[in-house]
Amino acid sequence: MGEAARAPGGRGTGPRRAPDEQRTFAALDLGTNNCRLLIATPTARGFRIVDAYSRIVRLGEGLSQTGRLSPDAMERAMGALRVCADKIQRRGAVKVRAIATQACRSAENGAEFVEQVAERTGLKLSIITPREEAQLSVAGCLNLLDRTSEAALVLDVGGGSTELSWIDLADRGLDVDPKRLAHWRLPIKAWLSIPMGVVTLAERFPERVGDGAWFRDMVEAVKHELAAFPHADDFRPIFEAGRAHLVGTSGAITSLAGLHLGLRRYDRTKVDGLWMTRQECETVANRLASLGPVERAAEPCIGPDRADLVLAGAAILQAVQEVWPCDRVRVADRGLREGLLLSLMSEQRRRRPRRRRPSRPAAREAGHE
Repeated sequence: MGEAARAPGGRGTGPRRAPDEQRTFAALDLGTNNCRLLIATPTARGFRIVDAYSRIVRLGEGLSQTGRLSPDAMERAMGALRVCADKIQRRGAVKVRAIATQACRSAENGAEFVEQVAERTGLKLSIITPREEAQLSVAGCLNLLDRTSEAALVLDVGGGSTELSWIDLADRGLDVDPKRLAHWRLPIKAWLSIPMGVVTLAERFPERVGDGAWFRDMVEAVKHELAAFPHADDFRPIFEAGRAHLVGTSGAITSLAGLHLGLRRYDRTKVDGLWMTRQECETVANRLASLGPVERAAEPCIGPDRADLVLAGAAILQAVQEVWPCDRVRVADRGLREGLLLSLMSEQRRRRPRRRRPSRPAAREAGHE
């Protein structure tokens, strides 16, 4: 997805690019915890990233207690959004889509904040539904699905919510050309959004240092939400037979993978696409639970910004693995933004008017090209 496409060029002119490859697209995701931006140009197999930005802004800090976005949180997010707006302008993006998720969906002043963003940065945020959030996450992870399995569960752990999508891997609807991707047509057989993410779960269960039951309390709270969902039950025999796998996309899950690998510095090339077993995930979670906040912050793949949230992410992953047991987990350092980009590029191609070939007047009158 990140490789540049090559095309032969004429003599003395250097490489020639198709018209699509000269166009720049931008996808911005303002979540409950992070503000992320990707700017890319299309290629034959996906896109080539030309700029990226990510900052932890904690827009949803305190939201679960007050029901509103706090002034400090909004100002942090606004600062990051100004950086994004500047990058988008400097890169000359021809098409931009900026979305907001759970924090703005649930906050009383979410819509008001979106209006302020437009006034102060020029960015037009759209608050998307949980369904579209799940669809875009699946779209961004399509080429991580192991088609030798029968089913997959894509788990997108956010700051304020968690989206789960069950996919039949035998469905031919997955055999889609990236250039023609329409995220709303993907064959997601069942999906669920629960109002629990790493921020909301951590705020609901403040850390009790030295209390071994604290982590388990988080796991059980998430399991309670998952167990009440009956619409994916047709997949249970496949999971129980070991013919399914998980795909986990979130900063918390990639942090767990980095810790599992013992990385001294986070390396996306080693984490994205990594396979982990259920036992390896639980081992890392248990190791994290044995560390205090200061020790977790000292871990190079976690750091102080995620030290108080990473265990909430581990609890969500463990809850899903207990309710939907399968031994294989694929770690995705991709998801919503990548799905946004692919969908945006595909939409632009569909809307572009086709060039008509010269034809006889009789043919034009008959409506033929």
